[in-house]
Order: sequence, then structure tokens, then C-alpha cells
Amino acid sequence: MTVVSQPGARRIRVLHIDDSAVMRSLLRMVLEPQPSIEIAATASFGQEGLATFERIHPDLILLDIEMPGMNGLEVLSTIRRHDRSVPVIMCSTLTSRGARITIEALARGATDYVTKPGAQRGIREGVDTLSRELLPKIFALFPPESHRVAPCLAEPAPPVLPPSSPHSPKIVVIGVSTGGPAALEALLPRIPATFALPILIVQHMPRLFTGLLAERLNSLCSLHVRETAPDTRAESGVIDIARGDWHLEIQRDLRLRLNQDSPENFCRPSVDVLFRSAAQVCGGRVLGVILTGMGSDGLQGSRAIRAAGGSVLAQDGATSVVWGMPGAVANAGLANKVLALDAIPAEILRLTSSPAPPALRVEAFAR
Repeated sequence: MTVVSQPGARRIRVLHIDDSAVMRSLLRMVLEPQPSIEIAATASFGQEGLATFERIHPDLILLDIEMPGMNGLEVLSTIRRHDRSVPVIMCSTLTSRGARITIEALARGATDYVTKPGAQRGIREGVDTLSRELLPKIFALFPPESHRVAPCLAEPAPPVLPPSSPHSPKIVVIGVSTGGPAALEALLPRIPATFALPILIVQHMPRLFTGLLAERLNSLCSLHVRETAPDTRAESGVIDIARGDWHLEIQRDLRLRLNQDSPENFCRPSVDVLFRSAAQVCGGRVLGVILTGMGSDGLQGSRAIRAAGGSVLAQDGATSVVWGMPGAVANAGLANKVLALDAIPAEILRLTSSPAPPALRVEAFAR
């Protein structure tokens, strides 16, 4: 993947901090062919990386997690004490330990992550894998001027759609990608233990990561958070996170169906799959929430929710790491409201404030 830079455009200056000479070489092979990217400096250990950061003030940092001496988490925390805005993409191993540390890094303010190619892969395959995973994330963070979408200064008028259901929502569905773990940590702990509706979430992450994300959120939230398992049901006051590499759908008997059908929008799980199934089963009694993320997954699902008479909230550009997914929904006129992240929990509670039945029944989901 090569992106041609605009004449006169300033290149994205990257600082790469990694103790692995192999990884530094692979990243160089991925980034150097890109005319819009410049490897401004490399560092082989944490302290050197911090000193280089202070000296060159890069646009982007690629940061290894496991390094001798000062590890990636410590480097990240130090950077974030002085600079909250510079994007930091963590380089993680696809292991239980690597995934757990990556989740912690995202909670501490890392912007995104990529997984390192396995040691068994050849150089060419490693470069191809990194190119597919890393370059779209960089270009989503630094879109060309001609492709940038200005955040909405006012809420766009929704398109002509059926009126919203007169009944309060009976289910909340959330879609999120880049910047998601931090956004979910800001939102979900503010939902009280008395919240009586099921919450279903699609977060774009690999299989190993989603279980650890659910575990972490469960330790922070009043509601029970779990990674969705086969043959479970949507439950009042329970937050289900879709299992990585599996689509999540809700069925009429409230069972949660996991499947490995083809990816949608290059994603599995896909927000569109979840949102579409919720609209089919619950009609207008669905509240959809689209949070920060690259791409446009969730756009068609939000259209289905609005067409069925449900409501959709979108995170605003100012508080999104990448205003791709919520921006697509907002600019299509499908968001009932476009809100800062810290305003979304209160709006969810306001829209779902009608008294809930003591137990969730299948009849509650009938159109």
C-alpha cells in the first residue's frame, strides 16, 4: 500500500522505539516507500526514546511494549504526562501477555496498536502483514487535507425517516473501533447498577484481546461485563462484548448468535451485523451508539435502526480519536444527536429512563 503525498504537503514524522533490530528493519521497509511518511528517528530502548521524543517532537510514535529497562508502558505514561495529543501506536505480540499489556496501554492513553508478525513468517510476509495493518491506521490519523471531514458544529438534520418509536428502548447496541477501550472506560462505568437493559458491544479487536477487554471493564463497571459465549442470551443489566473474529447477532428468542460469516466492511465482528439484527428483532426499541473509530462500519446498521424507528447517538469529532465511524453516521444525517463522549452516558440514561419490567421478556422485543 503506497499513498502519494500532495505536492508541498508536510511529511508525517515518525519516531520508532523498539529494542528489536528485526522489527526496526521491518518497519523501515514498510514506511520508507511512503512519500508522505518520514522516519525521523529510531531508538532501541525506553530512555533513549524519551530523550529523542523531547528533542525532535515527532508527529507519531511507534512504541514497542516489551523492552529491557524502561518498558513501553512506562515510556507511554511518561509521554502522556507531558503530551496528551501526540498519537502513539503500540507494537504488540499476539500472546496473552502481549494482549493484556496492550489493553493496559490503550487505557493509559495509547492511540492504537498493531500486532507484530510471528517469528515464523518470512521478511516479505512480515512486511506485507505490517503494511496491511499499520498503514491504514496511520493514514486514518493523518488524512490528506482533501479527505478530512470537519466535525459537525451543529447537529445535522436527520433524513426523512419513520418517527421514533413512542416506547423507550429495550436494548442498547454500541459500535466502536480505534480509541475504543479508552472510550468504553469513560462511558460504561457511568452506567449505574440499576440499569435494566442489555448492552451489546462490537469493538474491533482480535479474539485474544476482546476477552481481556471484557475482564478489565468488568473490574471497573457496576454492571457485569462479559465476552459473549455461544448459547447465551441478552440479559437485563449485562454488557456483552462481541468475541473477536466472530460476528454477534441477536435473535428473536434473545439468544446471542455468534458466527464466522464473511467480514463486512473488512471487519469481523462487524457493527453493521449487530445493529441490523437489533433493528430486525427489536424494531424501534433500539438505541444505537457509534463511538470513535476508523472506517464506516456501523453506517448501514445505523440506517437500519433509524428506518425501524429507533434512535442513534454519535460521538463528536472533538472527542474521537478518529472521527470515521461516527462521522460517517453524523454526515449521513442518521444521528439523532452528536455528542461529546462525556455527554453520552447521561443521554443513554435519559432515553432509557422509562420504568423497566422486573424481568426481561421475549415479548418486550416484539415490534
